[in-house]
Amino acid sequence: MGKSRCPGLCFSFLKPTGIFRKCSLPKTTLIIGSACVLYLLFAVSRVGHSQHRRDRRIYKIKNRNTRGLYHLDVGDAQQQDPVDLQAGASFGVPTRFDVVYITLKSKRLKPANIRGTIRPKLRRKVRRTKPADSAFTQRRRAALERDAGQIKHNFASLGETRDVEYKSLDITHTFHINEHTDSSGSSIRIYSQRAPPWLSPRDVESMRFLADAKILRVKEVSHGGFPSFLIFEGDTGGLVTNPNHTKLRAICGAQCGVISSPVDTAEVFAFHLDRVLGLNRTLPAVSRKFSFLHGGQSCPVASWDASLYPEGLIAGRSTVKLTWGEYQSALKHRCWYKNTSPKPDSGCSTVHHYEWSKLALFDFLLQIHDRLDQSCCGFRPRREDSCVELGHHAECGGPSLVKLTNIIHRSHEPRRLVFTNNRAFFDRNEDNLDFRLLEGIKEFPEEAVLVLRSMRLREKLLQSLFLDQNYWESQGGRQGIDKLIDVIDRRARSSSKVLLTYINAHGIKVIGMNV
Repeated sequence: MGKSRCPGLCFSFLKPTGIFRKCSLPKTTLIIGSACVLYLLFAVSRVGHSQHRRDRRIYKIKNRNTRGLYHLDVGDAQQQDPVDLQAGASFGVPTRFDVVYITLKSKRLKPANIRGTIRPKLRRKVRRTKPADSAFTQRRRAALERDAGQIKHNFASLGETRDVEYKSLDITHTFHINEHTDSSGSSIRIYSQRAPPWLSPRDVESMRFLADAKILRVKEVSHGGFPSFLIFEGDTGGLVTNPNHTKLRAICGAQCGVISSPVDTAEVFAFHLDRVLGLNRTLPAVSRKFSFLHGGQSCPVASWDASLYPEGLIAGRSTVKLTWGEYQSALKHRCWYKNTSPKPDSGCSTVHHYEWSKLALFDFLLQIHDRLDQSCCGFRPRREDSCVELGHHAECGGPSLVKLTNIIHRSHEPRRLVFTNNRAFFDRNEDNLDFRLLEGIKEFPEEAVLVLRSMRLREKLLQSLFLDQNYWESQGGRQGIDKLIDVIDRRARSSSKVLLTYINAHGIKVIGMNV
């Protein structure tokens, strides 16, 4: 069988050879040349296909390693082939000339997104030419204070053209004004399903009223020897919110807001800082523009709280009267700690011990000295500061007799303080901070300190302040707000760690203060 197969193969090979012998020489040459050309084309196509596959492999290796420069982490490295990792992450001397060797870097940390505060705008932003340090200079404060003196003049001119109603008690003038908000929509912008968790539904409701309510009338109110202030009454559908304060019904029969001078814009920042820290001791405040005041500048507006005047405006607010010495003695006796009634000879007031810790922390971050250090005994004041102009700084020779001011509580909550008139100072350097505000404090609220120690103070303040569009724009947008937050951050937990270092150095306890 093997012998019969061999002649068959030989015959099949000799058959085309015999054909070539029968053909003429030119035809044989043509056939052989055509075969060579076909073979050459086949070889070239195979070589090109192999080169293309190798180029694609090199491109994939380059692309994978370049992408890994920014996005490759441990999980991605485990999913790659060992050959690719060897080619892409080798640190030794290259062994192949056609492989790209690259060092893999860690993933870049992106800044945290502010929840519910970003929305694309269809209109073009208008560039504002505003000095960068306008929020911090004393010169701007002095200029605005001169403008604030025009309030009575403006209202006197309004009284010449509008109906004037003279009220008994302590209301000087009443002006009926039909003032709408300048914007077509609400200036309180909440784009997510709910507001930030540190703002209660009542806070949001008060903010919307203060910013957007239709103004029915504006009154200039004076009481006793205190400076007069402006109050507006908004349209709430006839709902009376102060039924228990009949003495103040003539001032505000529904829901009202107190209008302050443009120099007091820190009142709005203080409100948001208070809520972010979890203290909840300030009145809701927003920024709003009035066409009949200060040339349309943004003015802070705070909620009117009649419970601060239980005996009427002539009697004034429910104020705790203490000297510095009595205040330090109350801190040592820990008045009302664990709801224990203090001894009669302890000199304790009605204020709970924890309230002083919250007040000291809040005032130190904002450097508000008008409450605990009205005489400016704890820092170097400037000539233009009120404590120097009024001669209070000379009282520091007998510090125990210096009186505390603006220590206010509600009539139905004598244990809890209310932080009002929060005139913050953002232009005070770290080497001239008022540490007298922290003297005698042995505990701080845990919730507030945790926020200061975390990396989210800036994020929360940005998210909270963004809600008030008028305030955000009046401070120069994101750039101006960042400068304000930088000041608080440096006083709390920056490289110097002023407040946190003080807490550690003096052994101050951080405890929960849910009172």
